[in-house]
This record gives sequence, structure tokens and C-alpha cells, in this order.
Amino acid sequence: MTRLSVFNSPLLLGFDHLERMLDRVGKSSAEGYPPYNIEQIGDNGLSITLAVAGFREDDLSIQVEDNQLLIRGKQAADDSRVFLHRGIAARQFQRSFILAEGLEVTGARLEHGLLHIDLVRPAPESRVRAVKISSEGAVGRSNGTAGGTPGAMPVQVTGGKSASGPAEPGMGEPGKGDEESGR
Repeated sequence: MTRLSVFNSPLLLGFDHLERMLDRVGKSSAEGYPPYNIEQIGDNGLSITLAVAGFREDDLSIQVEDNQLLIRGKQAADDSRVFLHRGIAARQFQRSFILAEGLEVTGARLEHGLLHIDLVRPAPESRVRAVKISSEGAVGRSNGTAGGTPGAMPVQVTGGKSASGPAEPGMGEPGKGDEESGR
């Protein structure tokens, strides 16, 4: 059976990792134990709180793997106790959360049977960079040739002129012909 993807448009280049992330979210949304809360703390902070009654700090582990927060809990078996009724679950669990790009785990604490995990999103820094425009055929070449001409260097075009002179015959200074511009 062929699966249709939302990200199969040729205009959405490089978004296959988002599709995989959505698949992971779909698989982890069926988990129901342990219950949890997610709350906003200020403008850039989040706190995830899991109800882990009966678990000690040594029974829990928190890891971040490829933008996925994994919380695991496993209690050691205590065969010395005999239960007449066991209503408090002592099962192992794994709870996962997909973290947005740039979201960082800053700490965790266990208080009164609740595991609190603090996250923060640092303020994004803007990145602007200029892209050099080369003559035709020079894009992606590192051997110093432009347009297949050995020894020719890429020309940066600004306005109607190139940085090294007129781009085409007749494109020199206004009022000058090819003879006057040295051609």
C-alpha cells in the first residue's frame, strides 16, 4: 500500500525529517501512563510534570536523543513484601516528547511524587548572509573556472555592470561605443 505524504510537493525541499517526527508523535500519543502536565513558564520556558508516585530518583532516567525527550521509569522488584491487594501500579514506563528545534532541557527535580522537567527556548539570533552571484556555469565549481573557460574567475555582477568592467558590448559608459571602451 502506498502512503501519501503531505510533504511530497517539490516546493517542500528537505522536510522529510518533519514527516518522520510526525510519525513518532503519532506512535507516542497512544501512551497513557504516567499522566503529565505541560505548562508555560514565562515567555521562553516550559515545564513538564509527570506523576511518578512510588518511583525514587534512582528508578528514573531522562535522556534527549535527536530532539526527542525520553523519560523512563523502572522500579526494582521487591520480593520480600507480600501484597493482599496491589492497586498502586509499579510498572515500568517510557514517555517521550518531541522537542522543537532549539528547545533545551535545563533541569529536573523529583518532589512529592511529581517529576518536574524544565525546558527553555533561547532567544533566536537572526542570521543574514549575502550570496555571491557568479557568471553562468561557475556556480558550484571550485577549480577557478567560470563558464568552462580555464583560468577565468567568477564575476560578481552589480547593477548592469560587472565588477571587472562592462558585462556586454555596448554596456559601457553611456555615450561611448565599443571603440572607446577598449573593445
